[in-house]
This record gives sequence, C-alpha cells and structure tokens, in this order.
Amino acid sequence: MAFRIIASQCTQCGACEFECPSGAIGFKGEAYVIDPEKCTECKGSFETQQCAEVCPVPKTCVAAAAAI
Repeated sequence: MAFRIIASQCTQCGACEFECPSGAIGFKGEAYVIDPEKCTECKGSFETQQCAEVCPVPKTCVAAAAAI
C-alpha cells in the first residue's frame, strides 16, 4: 500500500520530495502527489516513512487506506 498526501493540508514546502528515497513524490498541477507505483513506504531503507517524518503538518502524508 502506498502513502498519499492530503492536498488540503499540504503547505507545499517540498520537504517530502527531497526526503523520499524512491523518488515517488513530485509536484503535479498545484500540489505535491505521491506516485503509488513508486512508493515503497520506505521499506528496506528506513524504519519510518520519511515523508511523514519531515512534514511540518501532522497526518498530511498518510497510508492510502487511512486517507479514505
């Protein structure tokens, strides 16, 4: 399962884009998005999801199922 960014909470700071080890985060249109095909949830690289760790707004980078 991939992570996603809740656009309405995102401040567009870009911190997550540079921390993503799989290059899954990018700016599309007017918001940052996570490509679910590339997102590995940082498994094999980090203990925690780096997008969620660096995001200044809590619960903005969340597991896709949690965002529904």
